[in-house]
Amino acid sequence: MAEEAATREENNTPKRVLVVMAHRDDGEFTTGGTIARFAREGYEVYYCVVTDGNSGSSDPEMTSEKLVAIRQEEHRAAARTLGAKEALFLHYVDSMLEPTLQLRKDITRLIRQVRPVIMICQDPTVRWSGQGYINHPDHRAAGEATMAAIMPSSDTRLIFPDLLKEGLEPHKIKELYLAGTQSPDRWIDITETLEAKVEALRQHKSQLGDWDPATDMKEWARQNAETARKHGHDFKYAESFKYFRFNDE
Repeated sequence: MAEEAATREENNTPKRVLVVMAHRDDGEFTTGGTIARFAREGYEVYYCVVTDGNSGSSDPEMTSEKLVAIRQEEHRAAARTLGAKEALFLHYVDSMLEPTLQLRKDITRLIRQVRPVIMICQDPTVRWSGQGYINHPDHRAAGEATMAAIMPSSDTRLIFPDLLKEGLEPHKIKELYLAGTQSPDRWIDITETLEAKVEALRQHKSQLGDWDPATDMKEWARQNAETARKHGHDFKYAESFKYFRFNDE
């Protein structure tokens, strides 16, 4: 009877995805098509950004306070475009993020609140790409803190016991996708959701300026699909991830 009750409870629990990214627009660049695909497949998607976005402007007339408000609305618009159920914010200072215990605790709290089946975050091991790109330290910090929240904090009862006092019971996710990775082993077909990805990116007007991301995003997705074909996948456009699947024990 107990097993049947547990099965009924699992079947009645909404399928949820929790996306945790450092900045407003990180998710759109690396995983926007996948987010849109999960939403179209019936998942409740909760899309969290860790920082406030208060540093992302070189305009001498812009203030941090004004920029935070602008970028918050841009994130909400992008999340709606991708089909996310809710846009979430942790309000850490942009460009000064560190993988502290407090950040780990805040993400652990979020995991226990949302109780996702699947999570997406940034790969904390990526420091550079080629000869022209150094990965933002906020990306690494957000990814490191999120992975530490997943293991061991989110499902270990006696870690952060004050979360239990908030009524937040431990929760174990089933799948993790690391975005922006240099060692992919999972590709997602975004042929049907590429346009949603591009349109979500366009919501970030304060960051894109006059640049239209359509051509570059299509080419990037085409290159990912080309790599995916080497692994037996026949996709036109794709996004790539390092993938983890956890057992139920």
